[in-house]
Amino acid sequence: MLGRNWDMSAVKNALFRGREPPPVAAIARLPNYCWLIVGVVSIGAFMGQVDASIAQLLLPSLEHAFGTTLSSVSWVAVAYLLTMAAMMPIFGRLSDVVGHKLLYVAGFLIFVLGSGICGFAPNLPVLVASRVLQAIGAALLSANSVAIIVTAAGPERRGRAIGIQAAAQAVGLCTGPVLGGVLLDALGWQWVFWINVPFGLLGALAGWLILPQTPNLAKDQRFDMKGALLLGPMLTGFMIVLNEGHAWGITSLPLLAALVASVFLFILFVRTETQATAPLLDPRLYHQRSFTLANAGSLMSYALLFGLMLLMPFVFERGYGESPLAAGLRLSIIPIAVGLLAPVGGILYDRHGPRLPTVTGMLICLAALAALYAAMQGARTDLLTIMLALGLFGVGQGLFTPANSSAIMAAAPSDLTGEAGGILNVTRAFGMSLGIASASTVLSLLMKSWFGASGRTLDVDALELLAAGRGVILLLMLFGLAAVAATALAPAPKSETTDGISQP
Repeated sequence: MLGRNWDMSAVKNALFRGREPPPVAAIARLPNYCWLIVGVVSIGAFMGQVDASIAQLLLPSLEHAFGTTLSSVSWVAVAYLLTMAAMMPIFGRLSDVVGHKLLYVAGFLIFVLGSGICGFAPNLPVLVASRVLQAIGAALLSANSVAIIVTAAGPERRGRAIGIQAAAQAVGLCTGPVLGGVLLDALGWQWVFWINVPFGLLGALAGWLILPQTPNLAKDQRFDMKGALLLGPMLTGFMIVLNEGHAWGITSLPLLAALVASVFLFILFVRTETQATAPLLDPRLYHQRSFTLANAGSLMSYALLFGLMLLMPFVFERGYGESPLAAGLRLSIIPIAVGLLAPVGGILYDRHGPRLPTVTGMLICLAALAALYAAMQGARTDLLTIMLALGLFGVGQGLFTPANSSAIMAAAPSDLTGEAGGILNVTRAFGMSLGIASASTVLSLLMKSWFGASGRTLDVDALELLAAGRGVILLLMLFGLAAVAATALAPAPKSETTDGISQP
């Protein structure tokens, strides 16, 4: 019978005999050993962002390959992100007990296995299940990467080390759409997954030989097993309601059952976390109004970003007759703009606090969405305006995201920074899922109610798809307005002065 907390020491000793393998001695003695560790972690960061940015570009091809509806094929992206959201806090806690190196190397191997099976998937259900396995590996990588870097670099090199990892993520985000377009055009959708295999095997081998042992495993061996078992089903229930409501009908018995179950699980999860002595997601953090509102802004901003990333491949490929490669090249302007403006957002946060860059950034996103709404009319001359609007959108996201993330971490008490980081990761992943599911639902509903389509973008012509796409843009603007409201109302974190400038 499950208690409130499990003691994980017996599990650790049984599986790993209480220790991690050391790095190769000759490598560990190298003067640049720290940067080799950062390089290994950057492989995982690169792979994760390539996969995240490539998935939405893949959906039009999968819809055609499997002859299914948009809501069904969107589970390829949603299942991955939901699994990430549910697993990252679990693996973050387990890594403190078992060791960062063991779980990080295991993450590479599981990611490779899931990627290989994805490429061989004969049907959509097998592909979705394989994406879940792939996401478990990605969650192991994400939950351990920062801890490994921070420990290896030390305070004097921490900023440079995290900057290199961030650069690897930015390169992955920019590479994903282009690489995905090339693979889809030249080799087929299966290679979008198989390309991960050599990188993952290289990362696993390098991790085993190079990464150091975890220096200080947690003395507190307790683990919130009850919370861990509730988190995934709770998030999945909400996504089922959102993603399948239009297909099943809002009064259908399966949908009502999923809604009741997800609400019940949410209540039970909150009660469990409140009572647990070592909670998975510490509810004390939500007593900080600035923390709660900044996380709400993060949720909405990621829903906005990934809702747009779901929509635009269909707009380019179905609405304007572009190839997957051309669509990928056009989409890459968003992560490029985000990468260029993210340092500016960080500088503005340091000088003025979170409100100026977050509110300004999200207002820029709203202006970009308005321009997109006006431009998506079907003429080839629209494409220049669409590209400029996507670039402007990336500028807004680049200003918003680093400042908002910094505000979230600054609002957390010093003894709960690890838990705050876990909640931030969950919020991001759930926001991505929310954006994909809601954009897919609205697009399908509008195609069905306006044009009698059966839920597939293949059933409407180009102008009809663009009209439904403009409806999705209106939904995304509501997300943006919610993000503006949340960040504008959030008080400055206690670590900041009343004029918003951070104090040492």
